[in-house]
Amino acid sequence: MLAIRLVVDPDGIDALALPVRPVEGAADGEPQVVPVETGLAVPTEIVTEVDALLPQVEHTGAAGVVYRSIRPVQTPSRLLLVGIGTGDEAAWRAAGAAVYRAGTRESSITIAMPADVEPAAVRGLAEGLWLASYRFRMPDQPAPTGDGAPVLGEVLLAVTDPAPYEAALAIARATAEATRFARDLTNTPSSLKSPQWFAEQVAAAAAHHEGLTVGVREPEQLAAEGFGGILAVGSGSARGPRLVEISWRPANAQTHVVLVGKGITFDTGGISIKPREAMKLMRKDMGGAAAVVAATIGAAALRLPVQITALAPLAENMVSGSAFRPGDVIRHYGGLTSETTNSDAEGRLVLADAMAYAVDRLAPDLLIDLATLTGANAVALGKRTAALYSDSDELAEAVLAATTEAGEKAWRLPLAADYVEYLGSELADLYSAPTQGAGSVLAALYLREFTGKLRDRWVHIDMSAPSWAEGDAGELTKGATGWGVRTLLRYLGQLSEAG
Repeated sequence: MLAIRLVVDPDGIDALALPVRPVEGAADGEPQVVPVETGLAVPTEIVTEVDALLPQVEHTGAAGVVYRSIRPVQTPSRLLLVGIGTGDEAAWRAAGAAVYRAGTRESSITIAMPADVEPAAVRGLAEGLWLASYRFRMPDQPAPTGDGAPVLGEVLLAVTDPAPYEAALAIARATAEATRFARDLTNTPSSLKSPQWFAEQVAAAAAHHEGLTVGVREPEQLAAEGFGGILAVGSGSARGPRLVEISWRPANAQTHVVLVGKGITFDTGGISIKPREAMKLMRKDMGGAAAVVAATIGAAALRLPVQITALAPLAENMVSGSAFRPGDVIRHYGGLTSETTNSDAEGRLVLADAMAYAVDRLAPDLLIDLATLTGANAVALGKRTAALYSDSDELAEAVLAATTEAGEKAWRLPLAADYVEYLGSELADLYSAPTQGAGSVLAALYLREFTGKLRDRWVHIDMSAPSWAEGDAGELTKGATGWGVRTLLRYLGQLSEAG
């Protein structure tokens, strides 16, 4: 992972990044963009050069805009003018991502930080750098050797005193590492990513953090304990289902949060088979499970004083003679039954088991589930915004605030009371996937039936669309985004601060 260090007086700077910002209310003829005063003593000739450059290159100063200037036979030999916009954490995150992309051919970049920079800005900058530098490689794929050109391996943050920023940098690192782990899990092809493989990766990652425990239920135990939804969805595959339970139990915890993530390691749609185009990226259908286990590992790395249990119900939804059928009745953990109207609405079946188990056996204070659940999420909110549901205004607002601070997007949608009747089945307690439309809303209403006494302390996030990026954008890289890890760590951090 890219090295980021706090320094006071860097030596031998080859590439220097200077923050610039737009001037609010500037009149014609006045500077529209100006350099930000930094704690690093910038030579007078560079200040003069920057003042002359800014009007010529029409730099807007907006967050994430970078102009790179070559300075032959001078020191530093490359100069990057980095827009920081409003200067808030989100703007610095965008700046960090842009600096990485503009400086990939450098071996080292020094960023001159403002003299009065806030720790949140350092956190945002570092997250942007670390997340934008992510590249997925197959487990057995060696690191690229390149063509002999430098590869950015180090960024130095020049500050007047490192001490106020060390904690922010550590939080950024733990957050980025957890997000990158979720991206790795999600990007891995399903030829490798069986439920067993996923469980093994989680156990291996958790072993690096004291205080984490991991338990894995295999098919025989799932059957003995009545996890009918997980077993039904996994019944068509030769690679059996699993339920991973990873726990972080600090001694000083005042709150217990259970996180549940959909873990379909590949989704053909089952007997209700998907068309080819819709199936190509179904290795990402366990993005929710990746997010909740990675966030729990991140919380342990940060030693957050919140008890966390993450549940990852894992299954491969395949087509075979043993696959479950539309019209089957499934008995879930706890006894509720579902009539399966569509085998391609499988994620809610595994989530239902895990949520019912959480309520019955784990006694949490809060229940949050994340799932790449419906295509209706993208229809309603587009590719970059998740749908959030909760019966608690207070809880919904707190989690939405965490998404904004983390740089992820979500929008609250209603749990419409007049749609509940659509869940009624003549054969079972519930239809798993009613056909009256409003697919994301109906999926949320279905899951709510398994929240029991936690109904008013539950949040459901349908994050199918933003779990995948079609190309590099800001701190996102093409492929899995790790959506939800940053949001969960923000929210869990806020809980720990609230005591």
